[in-house]
Amino acid sequence: MAKRRSVDPIYSMCVQPAFIIGTNNEDGTANFAPITWVSVTHEEGDGYLLVISMSGTKMTKKNVLRTGIFSANLVSTDMLPLMDYFGSKHAKDGAKNDMSYKVSRGEIVDVPVLDESRFVYECEVERTVETGDSTTFFCRIRNIQMDEKLVCEDIFDVDLTVLDPVIYSDKYHSIGKMLGNIGDFI
Repeated sequence: MAKRRSVDPIYSMCVQPAFIIGTNNEDGTANFAPITWVSVTHEEGDGYLLVISMSGTKMTKKNVLRTGIFSANLVSTDMLPLMDYFGSKHAKDGAKNDMSYKVSRGEIVDVPVLDESRFVYECEVERTVETGDSTTFFCRIRNIQMDEKLVCEDIFDVDLTVLDPVIYSDKYHSIGKMLGNIGDFI
């Protein structure tokens, strides 16, 4: 057995993929912000809902509450400068255009999408849950845009080493290699 010690909850191990959330401002311009509280949950039938939590009063949260739609752009390691930029620049300070990036529109949902992202969810909010100053959105995934370099044999065969996602746990991490399939280690 591994030797462990008990610590206070401030050491919570919140390992999460990093996303840049794209929303529409009231004037129709694009707004982007990094969010790492993102997961999925299974619902009735074959459906999945993207689950995302946002705290505080950021413009991204206000835009999602107002429009009910957004894009979730998976951050790959080559996108870290863009993620840091969006995280350090606030919408209340003006347009986030001091750094070069390309934006297109979603194919199904009218949301801004980052051209650099290799995996993008286009989402529509189905329901929300308020907890303190956080809002958790349960969202219908209306479309997924996937890099053409990804060759998937089935729905669970997404090669994360090709996506090269940033994993966040108060610091940025990456994935080094694929270790095997479920059942390979029995």
